[in-house]
Amino acid sequence: MSTYAYIGCRTTKERNARGKGIRVYEIENGEWKLRQIAEGQVNPSYLCLNEKQDRLYAIHGDFSEVSAYRVAEDGTLTYQNTTETHGTNPVHLTIDQTGKWLFVANLQTGGVSVIPIEEDGSLGKIKELKFISGNGGPGYISHPHQVCQDRSKKWLLVPSQGRLQGVGKITVFRIDSEAGDLKETFMVKGRSGSEPRHCVFHPNNRFCYCLNEKDSTVTCYYFDEENGTLEPKQILTTLPEDFPGDGWASAIEIGIDGRYLYLSNRKHDSVTVFGLNQENGHMTYLQNIKTKGEQPRFITINPDGTELLAANELTDTICCMDIDPETGLLSYSGTEIAAESPVCVVFKTK
Repeated sequence: MSTYAYIGCRTTKERNARGKGIRVYEIENGEWKLRQIAEGQVNPSYLCLNEKQDRLYAIHGDFSEVSAYRVAEDGTLTYQNTTETHGTNPVHLTIDQTGKWLFVANLQTGGVSVIPIEEDGSLGKIKELKFISGNGGPGYISHPHQVCQDRSKKWLLVPSQGRLQGVGKITVFRIDSEAGDLKETFMVKGRSGSEPRHCVFHPNNRFCYCLNEKDSTVTCYYFDEENGTLEPKQILTTLPEDFPGDGWASAIEIGIDGRYLYLSNRKHDSVTVFGLNQENGHMTYLQNIKTKGEQPRFITINPDGTELLAANELTDTICCMDIDPETGLLSYSGTEIAAESPVCVVFKTK
């Protein structure tokens, strides 16, 4: 069976974007063939598939909506419906373990939306909006950039950038899938000015790694799965020692066996690789490699764990790199995929 890749692309002139919609590729024997461009919706940026992989959901960056699409056996998309997030600039989304609830992070207005998924896969009207508090009492919010579930799917982590009136922190919610409810249970602040952006979990669920955007660092936390708490243990820069400039860290991924960590750097336009100690989770620098394009906003690993893809938003390419199975190091595969203003890639394998 073929694998299908969906590339979310920005479309608006305000973003100086060139995208037309969601690009659908069929991948067979390593060859990418464009099968569809699902047009008609603005800035379909971050994407996710449901467990059956017969529905795809896309947030509309800079706006206030999220949309549902049917996914056919041949990988093509059919628009289903759109619903309001009741927040501005949704930037990330994830589906709970029951497939009944969609969680969306609204960056600009500081809320996490809880949206029901109907039996036909369409999106209902918002059930709840959880605000991430900031400094100064009511009306002051932080800016959530991701909704990340731990491996047990019992907890939702929301890394938030502080910005002017907020707090750079990770907020932990207990997920009640029966009621569609999020209960805040824990919070840990990041280093001052770091602005936590995205998290990933080690396969053992004991180690959580958080990429901090503004100071280009990554923090290793110990995660208590029973209580949903985080304890910081190590922090390292994602930029090379010989780079004196500033950065703008963007994305984080972990190898499928949990031995290597990958992080992307805008401005420096590169991916940094760390080895992971399997006993204590600590990181060791291994490599930094250019993405052969500008502003790698997003990275991901293909379904079989053999390749890392970096989406170069400003230069309209997906740079594909082979992952050495023994060392975790990256090398150019020779494949570059054309995609206007790409910001996300997800795969259909079923």
